[in-house]
Amino acid sequence: MHFSIPDTQECKDEHGSTYRVYNVHVNGVFHCSVRYSQLHDFNEQIKKEFNNSFTGCHKFPPKKLLSLTPAQTEERKEKLEKYIQLVSQDPRIANSDIFNGFLLTSQKETRREEPIDVELDVYMMNGSRVKVNIKSTDQTDDVLEKVTSEVGLPDQFTYYFGLFLVVKDKDEEAGTIVRRIQDFESPYISLKAAIGTHKIVLRKNYWDPAFDNDLLEDRVAMQLLYVQTLSDVSRGWVLASQDQLSRLQALKAKNSKKEYIKFAQTLKYYGTLQFKQCVVNYPEPETKTTINAGNKELYFRVELPDGSHKEGVFRITRMRCWRITNSADREANKGSGPEPIVVNKGKSQPPAQLELSFEYLVSKNKLQWVTIRSDQAILISLCLQSMVDELLLQKKGGHIKRPQDRVKGPTRQFKGRDGQVITSVSTSSPVVRPELPNGASSPTEEGPSKSAKAIDSVKKISDKLHNAAASNKSPGASATVENEIFEGIGEDDL
Repeated sequence: MHFSIPDTQECKDEHGSTYRVYNVHVNGVFHCSVRYSQLHDFNEQIKKEFNNSFTGCHKFPPKKLLSLTPAQTEERKEKLEKYIQLVSQDPRIANSDIFNGFLLTSQKETRREEPIDVELDVYMMNGSRVKVNIKSTDQTDDVLEKVTSEVGLPDQFTYYFGLFLVVKDKDEEAGTIVRRIQDFESPYISLKAAIGTHKIVLRKNYWDPAFDNDLLEDRVAMQLLYVQTLSDVSRGWVLASQDQLSRLQALKAKNSKKEYIKFAQTLKYYGTLQFKQCVVNYPEPETKTTINAGNKELYFRVELPDGSHKEGVFRITRMRCWRITNSADREANKGSGPEPIVVNKGKSQPPAQLELSFEYLVSKNKLQWVTIRSDQAILISLCLQSMVDELLLQKKGGHIKRPQDRVKGPTRQFKGRDGQVITSVSTSSPVVRPELPNGASSPTEEGPSKSAKAIDSVKKISDKLHNAAASNKSPGASATVENEIFEGIGEDDL
């Protein structure tokens, strides 16, 4: 997740007194406005729950006795932004009911949304619509479970799918994916607040095609996978020759859904998410490229003058880190490196100025930055992170979350803008641990695992690269997302 606080604003309470709020954006979209005192209370709750062991525990800016000057206000804004970025990177906190509850409560308070009974439309990938009756303030996982229950999907497959916000696009009949709706949001509020014509769509929420096999034996799960595959093929996200398209059409005509999916699995870019054409610095600066993400890789397709395509493939295991920057700020600060992203800083700044840069291991001991300039830079970054998370889950022997993994938290009390207490109950989704056979001891009981030994055996390479990168770090490197999987890279990967 990408958190930013691009600006602040002054508000007045019911007595006419002024106070300042910080506008929190999540994944490039405005989420809520909160006061310093609310964030301070949130930090105190985290400290009480996790002691001082959480990421960013010493980064919260202290209270000031006197009113802040404009310079001090800006400094506090930057420190609060850094704090929430660090906290959100701690899995224990990011999956906790405190984190979800605070952000959900803040969204409800900012939008002045009271819990009322509403009907929400959720669309399938074939355009069909499911209506669910929910509370307007229900969090995402509650809504997702109601949607999948409404269509008859077995519980164990619920979180193979997710709710995505999609905007109507004149060039794409199916629309353009904006982002996956997070569990600290209310889908109803987020849809209501979205600018433009949006809808909520149910689509699969995993990257490894091997998970398809779990769905193929269930009628409803296979139908959901089938309609998404049809959509991906029709919009050209899956590359196929004319003969292959003819075979797919024949399987569709026979209603051979399982065979259709299995044949589509053999085609290039199956199971990937395709982004709008963008500009990259690979293989040459200002190169127009189409990017697909999936199967643990980013695929670059460059169209050559003769109409053919040249492809570049970047594995997520060889990305040391990545960061979101603003190209306008980068130009203004040339020589000092890119600055952390500032979203919606001003109306004159076009969203296409966003850049995603990742540091890639092109050969042994050689790292190179590859930069993508796209208004979907944050979405690409989120895709990279979710692929990394999925691969880590698989390496640890875990499983995709199930409804029973969610834990309903205790009643939490959060401070409102007016200082009054807001009571909230949210759920947490703890990191799923590996499932061990009966009587089996954990890896920590048996000593270092094979994967741990493999990481140790290549630690010299990683340390050398990290040291080289650290010596060249720019001021903007504070927004960098480190890739945990990179630590496990070995000679065979080179």
